[in-house]
Formats: sequence, C-alpha cells, structure tokens
Amino acid sequence: MIRKQWLVLTEEEWVRQNFIQFLIQILHYPAAFIAVEKEIMLGELKKRFDILVYNKDHKPWMMIECKAPVIPLSDTALQQVLLYNITVPVFFLIITNGEFTYGWEKANGTLNHMDHLPAWQ
Repeated sequence: MIRKQWLVLTEEEWVRQNFIQFLIQILHYPAAFIAVEKEIMLGELKKRFDILVYNKDHKPWMMIECKAPVIPLSDTALQQVLLYNITVPVFFLIITNGEFTYGWEKANGTLNHMDHLPAWQ
C-alpha cells in the first residue's frame, strides 16, 4: 500500500491502483520510487498529478495521468500531462484509462510515441 490511507474506490482510483500494481508487480518498478497524487503548482493554480515515478537518482522520470475507463483518451488527457510536465519535467509521459495506455518519450525537444513502457533502469 503506497498511500497508507483508505480511499473511495472511484473508477479513476481503480485505474490508478491497478496501474501502480502493474508497475510494481509486472515491470518491477520499486514502490519506494513511486509518488501518488501529490500537489504541484502551475503558476498560481494548485494541481495534482496521478502517478510520478522517480529514477535511481531520485529525479522525476515518468508521469502517468489516469482516467476512468469510461473516459476516452484524447488530446485533452495528453495536454493535461504535458501541462504538469512544465512544472515537473520527465522523460516519459503516459496516459491510461485502464483499457488503453499510450506513452511518449521526450527526446531532443520532440515527443516520440512508445510501443511499450520502459524497463526500470
């Protein structure tokens, strides 16, 4: 249990919790390097990212935006994670609704679509 608190199991929370377990159990990302729903500032606006994975140097590495399964993944979800990325720059951006997952790697100022999530370093 990463968050160490009880939560209402909304559809989005179900996606978030299952994606975290996928990262830990299947891809072997260490739980200690995963932050969940932390507040960030975008100018004067307070926002919360869904999942942030840090690298071995404790630097932000991957940001994941979760949506409920009934919400189609669109440019809006990508724009949201890109907006958060202004404050918290990462190498990998992921959006998921539990049914579909899309990812991009930032390289040389461009976003490159990924076919699979990166292995833990």
